[in-house]
Amino acid sequence: HALGESGGRYRGRKIGYVDCDGKGIGMIVVTGGAGFIGSNLVKGLNQQGISDILVVDDLSDGDKFVNLVQGQIADYMDKDDFRARLARDEFSNIEAVLHQGACSDTTERNGQFMMDNNYRVTLEIFEYCQAKRIPLLYASSAAVYGAGPLYAEELSIEAPLNVYGYSKFLFDQVLRRHLDSLRAPVVGLRYFNVYGPQEQHKGRMASVAYHNMLQYRRDGHVLLFGGWDGYVNGGQQRDFVFIDDVVSVNLHFLGQDKQSGVFNCGSGRAQPFNDVAQTVVNTLREHDGLPALELEDLVSQQFLQYIPFPDDLKGRYQSHTQADLTQLRAAGYDKPFHDVQTGVAEYVRRLLQSGALR
Repeated sequence: HALGESGGRYRGRKIGYVDCDGKGIGMIVVTGGAGFIGSNLVKGLNQQGISDILVVDDLSDGDKFVNLVQGQIADYMDKDDFRARLARDEFSNIEAVLHQGACSDTTERNGQFMMDNNYRVTLEIFEYCQAKRIPLLYASSAAVYGAGPLYAEELSIEAPLNVYGYSKFLFDQVLRRHLDSLRAPVVGLRYFNVYGPQEQHKGRMASVAYHNMLQYRRDGHVLLFGGWDGYVNGGQQRDFVFIDDVVSVNLHFLGQDKQSGVFNCGSGRAQPFNDVAQTVVNTLREHDGLPALELEDLVSQQFLQYIPFPDDLKGRYQSHTQADLTQLRAAGYDKPFHDVQTGVAEYVRRLLQSGALR
């Protein structure tokens, strides 16, 4: 059963199955594999029995290696070496590419760097995968939607607010232009606000949940932005999606051979930052043997505090996001997503259990 009429190599079997000749599937490349989402994808593949994985990343920040310690991989390659070897056509056994590598700093203003690192590299990988008939999954972003208020996969409502969002937006248009002539499946996943273990290296770009945990353990309180753009203190809403759900969506598309396109990858619900902070504090209080508190009590007792909304973010900030999951559900993904109360609580407990949060 090949890729439609294209005769592609990916057999459309469940992940981890073997071909009829008894050989396992070829090497799966995970770019950005030492990063947050990439390293969790490595773990997800491992749980499916797959360890023939080439991780591609940039370990100039060597501390990211910790994300790979628990993962089983076959090889590691620097991103520049991988790019050069693709250009020289030096690979022979790539079965699929999960392209997560990118600059994810939404405040980065160097457009030349951003467009090369995010757009041009993705285009090169896409062209290689199409020439070799290799399935490709790549990371897009909800940043393509800009200020909203609609978040469906429609060009007419896509208006990125920064060059990061534009770098993702532009490649999505490349895929859309080629949808009728693809030689192998290509899926772009528009990640919303992803949170979960193994994001500690991201610094200020780590999730609000992670920062809330560190603040509460360090200072005894959590800081959130005050009201702005018609929202009350801590009331700006985002679609927060747990990393386990993101991995599940990726594996869903990796395990099929017909679907191509751009799909939202969020929980499908908008929740206020207050919900995140309240869940973080109450889960840590639970760990410390203390009772949970209502939001009003957290504020009155100053466990939750608000700071003025930064002037430099005004007009460049998404105050409300909520993924429209219509297309994702139509593509056959029918699993439920964690809400903040369950996903963030699970995240806190895992960090406590691992000793990463004390």
